[in-house]
Amino acid sequence: MTARGNVNFALVITDLRGGGAENAVLRLATALTGRGRRVSVILLGNRIEHDVPREVELHALTAAGAKLGAGFFGKLRSVFRLRRLYRRLGLGPDCLTISTLPFADQVVAMARLPNVWFRIANTLSAEIAQLGLRNPGRAARRLARYRRLYDGRNVVAVSEGVADDLRDKLVLRRARIVRIYNGIDVAAIRSAAAIADPDVPTEPFVLHVGRFMPQKRHDLLLEAWRRATLPHRLVLLAQPNPELDALIAAHGLGGRVWIAGFRANPYPWMRAAELLVLCSDREGMPNVLLEALACGTRVVSTDCPSGPREVLRGEFARWLVPCGDAQELASTMRAAIEAPRPAADAVPAEFTLARMVDAYEALGRAG
Repeated sequence: MTARGNVNFALVITDLRGGGAENAVLRLATALTGRGRRVSVILLGNRIEHDVPREVELHALTAAGAKLGAGFFGKLRSVFRLRRLYRRLGLGPDCLTISTLPFADQVVAMARLPNVWFRIANTLSAEIAQLGLRNPGRAARRLARYRRLYDGRNVVAVSEGVADDLRDKLVLRRARIVRIYNGIDVAAIRSAAAIADPDVPTEPFVLHVGRFMPQKRHDLLLEAWRRATLPHRLVLLAQPNPELDALIAAHGLGGRVWIAGFRANPYPWMRAAELLVLCSDREGMPNVLLEALACGTRVVSTDCPSGPREVLRGEFARWLVPCGDAQELASTMRAAIEAPRPAADAVPAEFTLARMVDAYEALGRAG
């Protein structure tokens, strides 16, 4: 068996479609590899939108384009394939498995792999509460499923808010919970931001980065943008969607909003933006706020559970607004755009890549 000081890692995730959780997994894999660790990134479904660094060892349980079954038998197929892959790669008890996102967590738990930590990247009680507004019975079943899945397990929370949520609202009394912030490589982000992208607008614009999904609250953003009456253009780094098009039209913003699609390198867009806005109802730890600060870009965010309040401290706390308040979001956007850009040291030290990697290596040494 490999000594604890030489522990290797397997990072399991559903797929690598665009998103903060996926980006964080790739950053962790790259950083651990840079420290001489063997790191296997394992995708349950072979869907990739991010640029995967050449040094990252990537494996997928399905062929490219094949659908990943979401029901019980789909999960069971993934379990068999995952176990087979672990045997083929020689990943034994000396390998620390980090699983991210609930579907992957269910498969990993069913596979009964040794030495596993489940990385929670969202505020689960807020997700359940939102579901409960539409379907209380389904929300109760999801809460029960999460408790069965995570209680008594090793759990990494990506923020203090997520850790508190797991302890106090999901009531995971038997779980071993460790908070490890998502870390960013400030120098690498600034280098990527300097890469020329001919699609970046030359006129002043405000930026939102995030998939079109209920928790991201594009409806709130568009209502606030209508009220703000700023002369800038609003740019959405999201995949085109007919529902989003209809929402933009319903707010009378057809000429003032551009859906620019997903970008594997969003940093030139962040650096060029006058302001980045996060307007979610819930997050886990919104990496986009850290990345924007690293690019020297102003930020405004809803004070949602969880993460924004842990990033935007001190003088930056004034750019936090209540969830769901379009008028306050509009007013704060107008004020923020007149403020100086963040200084070079705006990213708190706790969110550096080195701190994150140190913490995951410590998990490996501790067993």
